[in-house]
Amino acid sequence: MASPHPLPGDMLFLPPQSQAAAAACTTLCCLCGVPMPPNAANTCAPCLRARIDVAEGAPRHAAVVHCPSCSSYLEPPRRWTRAAAESAKLLQLLLRRVQRPIQRLGVSLTAAEFVFTEPHSKRIRLRLRLRREVLPGRGVALERDHAVEFTVHDRLCDPCARARADPDQDQWCAVVQLRQRASHRRTLLHLEQRLAALGAAGSATRVDVTSADGIDFFFASRSHAAGLVALIASLAPARVADAARQLVSHDTKSNTYRHRHAFSVELCPVCRDDLVFLPREASRALGGLGPLVLCVRVTDTLALLDASTHRVVSLGIKDYDRHRFEPTLSSRQLVEYVVLDVDPSLAIGDATAARFGYRTAYVQVARASELGRTDAIITVRTHLGHLLRPGDRALGYDLRGANANDLDGQSHCLPDAVLVKKFYEKGGDGERMQQDGGRSDDHGDVGIDDIAMGIGGIDLDPCDEVELDELLEDLRI
Repeated sequence: MASPHPLPGDMLFLPPQSQAAAAACTTLCCLCGVPMPPNAANTCAPCLRARIDVAEGAPRHAAVVHCPSCSSYLEPPRRWTRAAAESAKLLQLLLRRVQRPIQRLGVSLTAAEFVFTEPHSKRIRLRLRLRREVLPGRGVALERDHAVEFTVHDRLCDPCARARADPDQDQWCAVVQLRQRASHRRTLLHLEQRLAALGAAGSATRVDVTSADGIDFFFASRSHAAGLVALIASLAPARVADAARQLVSHDTKSNTYRHRHAFSVELCPVCRDDLVFLPREASRALGGLGPLVLCVRVTDTLALLDASTHRVVSLGIKDYDRHRFEPTLSSRQLVEYVVLDVDPSLAIGDATAARFGYRTAYVQVARASELGRTDAIITVRTHLGHLLRPGDRALGYDLRGANANDLDGQSHCLPDAVLVKKFYEKGGDGERMQQDGGRSDDHGDVGIDDIAMGIGGIDLDPCDEVELDELLEDLRI
């Protein structure tokens, strides 16, 4: 913004002198004979200003291209930057237009400010403070104000021009198609909330939710779409296909092409708390892991916990693509168990489980629906020994009554149940806790509207109470 206090006029800077030398004597100017304090130039300040023009050769007029539709300014050759009137961003943009000619003259720029002009005048004025050394090496410098006037030329930027030419056509250059082909969208829902918290879709022109359980992000620039793809790959195990390109238009006179790019990103179908029966080749490749494993963590890799030895192995998306296994049981098939007794003294766990904060223990449990029956009590080996106490409730998979094709041939060597996480009663006393780690729940008061309107607004049916409850449980990380 324009400063209410104008910069001072011409100033002469001299090397510092001692008080004794300054008070000892004065000398006469070699040009006009006026008494003055002695300096290296032996000339008074008015004579120096008359002989030397600090702003000689500096540009006084320049032009800037402005888009009236989106209030952006052109940075040659093709970059458009959005900046408000008399803002610091606009000042920086304008100074780039005159800074290079000023530096060629050996003049330094010490200050700059806006000068008020009428909004309809199509003019922008800057007052610059230029400084030049009069006698190089002797410390004598002269400063002077210099005014530069920019003429504003209105021209639509490329996106606005395409929108004005065909308002009914979607004006996008790149699209990111995010998909997860699984029975439930748990990883996709968590990733949507992470992207909303990071503001990753702020540069998207449009976000659509498809019927194929996915989200489409439309961008006006290919680089913005590529940045989102890189961010997704760092947050979740995602398979990124090569970008497809389609020719939209071609200008034969200027030999310019306009393409549309499509990035296909597919999330791993294995989600957190899913139970997986590894194929024989995958079990051998992972050092004899499993074959029954539990997915305990999903970041850019999958953390798979062996249900028998409690060894944890991290699996990247490239290693997953070699085997392509699917979850045997998902988190929607969890059943509730009541913990009757916990004995951690006889269990010896793997060292990798301890690094994840797990502790191996033998637990006596019974299904909550079968509590009271003598044949309902079973003893299982679990990694939740640091959380479970007698009387607690836990969620797990009942393998005795599980209906899965992968488990039929190996039913003789499988445990009766696999406990996944501790279960906390909804609305109970005390602080809300997470189901897997005992930490406070930051999403305990999240609303249905806030969940559904994260980025793309995943379509939810408010009448389906079961689906909404499961979604709330999934978002409680």
